[in-house]
Amino acid sequence: MDTHLLSDRSSVFRHADPYAVSDYVNQHVGQHFIGLSRATHPQASLNHRKLADLDLCRISYGGSVRVTSLALETVYHLQVLLQGNCLWRGHKREHHLVPGELLLINPDDPVDLTYSQDCEKFILKVPVGVLESVCDEQRWQYPASGIRFLRNHYRLDELEGFTSLLAMICQESEASDPLLRVQEHYAQIVGSKLISLMNTNVSRECLSAPNVSFERILDYIERNLKRDLPAEHLAVQANMSLRSLYALFERQLGTTPMQYIRQRKLERIHACLSDPGCPVRNLTELALDYGFLHLGRFSESYRQQFGELPSQTFKRRH
Repeated sequence: MDTHLLSDRSSVFRHADPYAVSDYVNQHVGQHFIGLSRATHPQASLNHRKLADLDLCRISYGGSVRVTSLALETVYHLQVLLQGNCLWRGHKREHHLVPGELLLINPDDPVDLTYSQDCEKFILKVPVGVLESVCDEQRWQYPASGIRFLRNHYRLDELEGFTSLLAMICQESEASDPLLRVQEHYAQIVGSKLISLMNTNVSRECLSAPNVSFERILDYIERNLKRDLPAEHLAVQANMSLRSLYALFERQLGTTPMQYIRQRKLERIHACLSDPGCPVRNLTELALDYGFLHLGRFSESYRQQFGELPSQTFKRRH
């Protein structure tokens, strides 16, 4: 596959120890383990650049190698096979990739890949936050459990314009006088393209579509509980007047939008304080996370709703 993805200007290693390259990848691209034949002495090469929150990497290990990793948790890991071949193993599935194919690994998926001796690949690391910010900006809906790619491999010729976009961001990452704002713009374009070109669990019907359902409004609130959600913002998102929004909440729930949001914030905090598996360093930090700036009023509201102070709930879970 002939493509221009990171030039020699981005070279970090040339004809190097594969384990030294692997250590560098662990620091900058993602935690992994490599397994090489002890009978060979391969020489690895690596090019690497950052572009805003993205990491771009071109790598060859110079020998047949198996790469394994636990779930990457906070990043989407995209690989384009440039030459050679690769075997991907998943749960009761496997796929042989050839040059010109793309593999996308979700944050909750383990990694198990075996590359041929002549394999060279391009890696794009995309933090979860980039895709979530794209969805928030575009008002696209995704489940509270997170954005997930439902199909994990594609031919590049299926993804209109994506190869050119990758070449463009590589060129931008190698600019002699990079502008962070421009790079951030490119990162958002990459995120938008990934979601719009590939099969995901994101609904690109925005909240402001005509006749949006009440359930969609509640789902939007649920996914944005840690944000400030004034009624005016909700009305704009739902493409309705403020009066109509209040009437809708009164008709459906017998309450106002702000009372409902406050109640859901308190319920989310109560659930976290009650669950030993929910990480809480201190009550103040948790309250501030959900926008309760006056801690005395927060404690009183909590007591009125649950019959005890938040500190009492927290103590009981230990």
